[in-house]
Amino acid sequence: MPLQQQKRIPTMKKSLLALGLAAALTLGAATPVLAAEPSADYMPSLITATPLEGRMLAITIVRKTIGTIQRDAAIKKAVRKEYQDDPELLMRAAELVAIEFETIAKANNYWRK
Repeated sequence: MPLQQQKRIPTMKKSLLALGLAAALTLGAATPVLAAEPSADYMPSLITATPLEGRMLAITIVRKTIGTIQRDAAIKKAVRKEYQDDPELLMRAAELVAIEFETIAKANNYWRK
């Protein structure tokens, strides 16, 4: 395998672990947003009443993305030890939420009237 490809594998692995971390860290935090049935539309709109609701929606979007990509809960749980102590992965997970929150903030005109 070429050296360049070898370097990409750890980066891709860390990115996937960051997605899992974001889901694991936000499991309890996003519960109010997910109060509806699992089959319900968890994101009928990007419009939220407050920045906090926007942030919770961003967390929910990241969690749902993880759940769509990796449906096996045992696999998601198995990698937790690997990323829970890695500051780089923690930062990547936070970055994913920040990216989603930026989109929501723009949709809400940054909550300015």
